[in-house]
Amino acid sequence: MDIIVENPDHINSAEIIVGIPSYNEADSISYPTDVASRGLLNYFPGKKAVIINVDNNSPDGTRNAFMNTPTKIPKIYISTPKGVKGKGNNFKNLFEAAVELHAKAVVVVDADLTSITPQWIQYLGEPIFAGFHYVTPIYVRHKYDGSITNHIAYPLLRTLFGLRVRQPIGGDFGFSGRMARAFLAEKLWNDNVGNFGIDIWMTTVAIARRFNVCQTFLGSPKSHRAKDPSKDLGPMFTQVIKTCFDLMIDFEYLWKDTVESWPSSIFGFGLGVEEKPPSVNVDTAALHKSFVSGFEQYQKVWNKIIPQPELIELRKIKKMPPEKLYYPRRLSENSIAGKPPL
Repeated sequence: MDIIVENPDHINSAEIIVGIPSYNEADSISYPTDVASRGLLNYFPGKKAVIINVDNNSPDGTRNAFMNTPTKIPKIYISTPKGVKGKGNNFKNLFEAAVELHAKAVVVVDADLTSITPQWIQYLGEPIFAGFHYVTPIYVRHKYDGSITNHIAYPLLRTLFGLRVRQPIGGDFGFSGRMARAFLAEKLWNDNVGNFGIDIWMTTVAIARRFNVCQTFLGSPKSHRAKDPSKDLGPMFTQVIKTCFDLMIDFEYLWKDTVESWPSSIFGFGLGVEEKPPSVNVDTAALHKSFVSGFEQYQKVWNKIIPQPELIELRKIKKMPPEKLYYPRRLSENSIAGKPPL
């Protein structure tokens, strides 16, 4: 089955695109669409622009909500065939549209954003016209938002490839038309990349292929439909980690010689706002249940990778009642370093 394309204004070229990936975002997509239009008008008035919703054939009316949002910038709706889902598959359609429209710059924002401002379009787009090929965001996030970013994606990417990119899977990006062509030329593409592995895949490819990468201040905390780390991150965790490991195979010749890290270029001058990201509600009971069941299910694996002194400590912690459970930071640090607990 072919992809679905609705292009009522018959747009055949664009200098800048704002892409909005989605699946079942009928209740939220109108706001970022409206803001994207205002951002393009305010900050790129002389450039031919279009807003593209790359969707997964959402059954909830996302297409209607997007197309019926009043904007002064033309819109295109592109959907994967019925039954084909995945954020990465939406991005692939966006890459192809960028190449077909000969776009110089592409800005991508999440469909569930509530904190987006017209300046976000400026901050993500201007670096591309200034010579950068890939732009990642810098914004304040709640300490419980971005669990996979904070604990895995950022430290792993920095360790492997050296460049410090604080939000490698932040969801909001800018990239050049040349970068879009490079993405389409990459040989690694599988179900993990076609789903939530796409963000780390793009960032890693941009760094590993030596494209000009920068970070940009977006000027406000990120507010969106935050995910409870105790419930919602299972598939995303698996897809991101598997994508990281697949990329490690392809780029072993680079990371095996990495011995230090260095800062990336940063576009902008700071947040300039009061830093109060939205709170994230965490189901601690579910986290505790997952810890206990995970200990039992993966005990053989833990025996192989965790030093025995730490396992003894973990067994003691597992027996604690949930209301008194305390997991000391030093235990994780000792496990990584292979040191006995104090």
